[in-house]
Order: sequence, then structure tokens, then C-alpha cells
Amino acid sequence: MFLSRTPVLPTPEQALRGRAEPEFAVPERHTVLGNPLVGPYPEGLEVADFALGCFWGAERKFWQTEGVWTTLVGYQGGLTPNPAYEEVCSGLTGHTEAVRVVFDPSKVSYESLLKLFWESHDPTQGFRQGNDVGTQYRSAVYTHTPAQAATAESSREAYQRVLTGSGYGTITTEMLPADDTRPFYPAEPYHQQYLDKNPAGYCGIGGTGVSCPIGVAKADD
Repeated sequence: MFLSRTPVLPTPEQALRGRAEPEFAVPERHTVLGNPLVGPYPEGLEVADFALGCFWGAERKFWQTEGVWTTLVGYQGGLTPNPAYEEVCSGLTGHTEAVRVVFDPSKVSYESLLKLFWESHDPTQGFRQGNDVGTQYRSAVYTHTPAQAATAESSREAYQRVLTGSGYGTITTEMLPADDTRPFYPAEPYHQQYLDKNPAGYCGIGGTGVSCPIGVAKADD
């Protein structure tokens, strides 16, 4: 089933069992921004989680953004506790490749991060991004507050209108709360800031070329 042409998410019965504790320690600091990767984070910062295909290129998009304090990549939205990369790639954990973005809302808004998210990938492709095929490459937004959830839903509706006008299909992006049922598991150390360590490494991130209207009206006020 998981080697078929069309990937499918595993059921709880099919998912790998995983492990009670991670098998590795997360690096202490971001190789570009210099700040800690894991919390607790300084007061006043907020957390946002996005999945938009291969997390190597996706993370770079966010760490290059003014107002982002730190980023780290991991696995989210699945069934297997503390998964390993090879397990996620098997399709038997149900996770996405996700990016956790810790940001200063006085310097960059959540709306601006959503705009970057939408414009950095094609959210209509289902279980793939470009040549990357698999359930782990699906598009998702995991929200941390009711305000984030409302803003994300509104942004999806707005972007759907402009995508439809440009000939694209229906957005397949998941929007779910980042609660205890969807914990964020940091990925292995070599994945963290991968494209800083390997500047010529594979990226795989590419948008539709359609501008997202989110934040534009606010910016023009």
C-alpha cells in the first residue's frame, strides 16, 4: 500500500510503534541565528508551525526572515512517538516534515509568516511537493492559539480565491491545533539548518508564483 502510486496515511493500527524517548539530543543553538533551538523561549516571543514539503529548504525560508528568533525542523501531525527520519519517510508514521518558527510579533506578524508559507510552495498538490512524493511532504499549518487558527483559516480562503483565478485547484493544506495530540518532535541534528551546513544541498521548495494577499491590506494601512 505504501509503495503504491498514490500515498496514503496509515491508520493507528498500521503506524509504527516508535519509542518513549528520542534517540538523540537536539543541538543547543541555531547555526545562523545563534539562539537556542528548543524552549522555553524568552517572554514575548510566539511559536508557529508549518509544513510545506522538504524541511531543509523550508527552514531556510523562515530563518532568513527579519523578526524570526530561531527555527528548527521536525516531525508533526503523525501517530508514531519520537519517530526517526527513515521511519517518517516510510509513510508509516503519518508525520509531516515541519518547521517550528519562533518569532518576535513586534517585528514580524503571523500574517507575514503565513504569506511566506503560502508563496513558498504549491498547497494544492496533496501528498507531494514537486518531485518529492509522500505523505510527509503534505502541506499543513499547526496553530498554537485560537487567534492563529482564525488567521490561518482566513488566509487559506483568501489564497484559494487568487489561486483559483490563476487556474490552480483546491488547497489541500491541513489546519490543525498544535496540541498534545500533535506534538512536534525535533528531527535529527544533521537536519537542523541543513542548508547552512550544506549550501549546495537539495532544496526542493518552490512556489506557484501567485502572490498571496495576506498582510497586504494591513501593510498599506
